[in-house]
Amino acid sequence: MPRMLPLFPLNLVVFPGEKLNLHIFEPRYRQLVRECIEQNITFGIPPYLDDSLSELGTEMRLLSVEQTYSSGELDIKTKAVGVFRINKFYRQAPGKLYAGGQVEDVVQDEVPDPVLREIIAKQVRQLYEALGLRKLLLELAPDYCIFDVAHHIGFSTEQEYQLLATTSELERQEMVRDHLDTILPVVLETERLKERVRLNGHFKNLTPPNF
Repeated sequence: MPRMLPLFPLNLVVFPGEKLNLHIFEPRYRQLVRECIEQNITFGIPPYLDDSLSELGTEMRLLSVEQTYSSGELDIKTKAVGVFRINKFYRQAPGKLYAGGQVEDVVQDEVPDPVLREIIAKQVRQLYEALGLRKLLLELAPDYCIFDVAHHIGFSTEQEYQLLATTSELERQEMVRDHLDTILPVVLETERLKERVRLNGHFKNLTPPNF
């Protein structure tokens, strides 16, 4: 069922379940945050990519206002709650300073392939260990979803948007698996090359072969 939703276009992709901290400084979005507080409404972040507004966006709920500045600027915490499609965009919502849109919810198929889930979790661990980022390694819950890892595997913004546009968890798993299958061998080979370069010039204690 179409509904009116305040919109806050940004040049990023937000995934359902993600928490996002924002610094609000423009008067139109300060008005939006005030209304979120007073009316308990949500707002949408449609990605602004390639100089145009995307058809899909992510609905956000205000969690808290962390700081209010004397200038009226705000630091807020938000959480993504779902995906929507814009049917009609208004540069200014009726009677408001901020943008808005007639939107409809995008229904998700959340059923994963449990085998793929384990494979992807193993690949993510391999990627972070190969990059020397073990301290940043994600602690994935057994029931994690693809959106939980999507910002952490080297996707471009365009690839992230393609993932957002995919309504099946199984298809999202396949996209991520294909991506990791492509980049992992490259990363592992690069790390091996770096190790060989580091060793070059060192004194080597080698055992000659017996002929």
